Amino acid sequence: MGWGVGVALFAAANAALWVISSRINRSIEAAVPPEGRFIEVGGEWIHYVDEGSGPALVMIHGLSGCGRNLTYALSPRLREEFRVISLDRPGSGYSSRRPGAGVDIPAQAALIAEFIGKLDLDRPLVLGHSLGGALALSLALNHPQSVCGLVLVAPLTHPQPILPPVFLSLGVRPAFLRRWFAQVLAAPIGLLGRKALIRAVFAPESPPHDFAERGGGLLGLRSRNFYCASSEIATVNDDLPDMVRRYPSLKLPVGLIYGSRDRVLSHRKHGESMLGKLPDLCLEIVEGAGHMLPVTAVEPVVELVRSIALRAKPQPCLAVDLAAPVLGTS
Repeated sequence: MGWGVGVALFAAANAALWVISSRINRSIEAAVPPEGRFIEVGGEWIHYVDEGSGPALVMIHGLSGCGRNLTYALSPRLREEFRVISLDRPGSGYSSRRPGAGVDIPAQAALIAEFIGKLDLDRPLVLGHSLGGALALSLALNHPQSVCGLVLVAPLTHPQPILPPVFLSLGVRPAFLRRWFAQVLAAPIGLLGRKALIRAVFAPESPPHDFAERGGGLLGLRSRNFYCASSEIATVNDDLPDMVRRYPSLKLPVGLIYGSRDRVLSHRKHGESMLGKLPDLCLEIVEGAGHMLPVTAVEPVVELVRSIALRAKPQPCLAVDLAAPVLGTS
């Protein structure tokens, strides 16, 4: 086979795979459409779901996820007590990410701080799951005026030099190879392995049968979502060492909850190790649970949210007028 023939076959295969990927992306979006609102923040269109009433609670999902991961089971339990805002991070779900936009932890935290300001949420409670936990910590460190307390659910808190096995496919470098892989291979490969991928994220627990659609699991298989998640993986360890050094400076209440059998992030490295670093930390370990606590351990997460909300914004005490007469005395 001549060189020219090989190039032609490669180009034809790429074109065919691009067409297949485009069809897969469209079918996923038809099966899992946007369910919330859009707002322009920092040049991006951020998709979010705003439900309930009461004190504001902003919820941030993890790597390759979307807001539906948190609205699947968690927000229905919280919206009767809180105004719950679940957002798609830039480049995830239905939120945009402009070419060249920062994907590092501080850049995303800065955009979330602007999002909080745009919605005039004052200083909300912020819940972050997995990578969303790292963003929540960065938000508190760099934008303390944007948060009153943190609830960290199976969070990434320390550098993770070795990728968790479930995310090994995201470690595509350099950037040009990542873009090519995302455009022609990520969606077909992801669709073929979607059941195994979801099982691995939930392990050792079993995922709900409808998580791919109602929980948004399918959205992470799209080409652009793969590219964004892979780009985040490439930079995620850059800022964590400095964040770890600064954790003791945080002066707000923090709740941290982990599953004892989490196979994505170690509860010892990313959970128990925080006990000596955060001055006002409440740590809970859920025995036997895995990584997807917002779906599999809803009640413990809800109780932790309630606890941190009370500590973050104490109820005002009733003032007593000492000069006033006391009822019931002669």
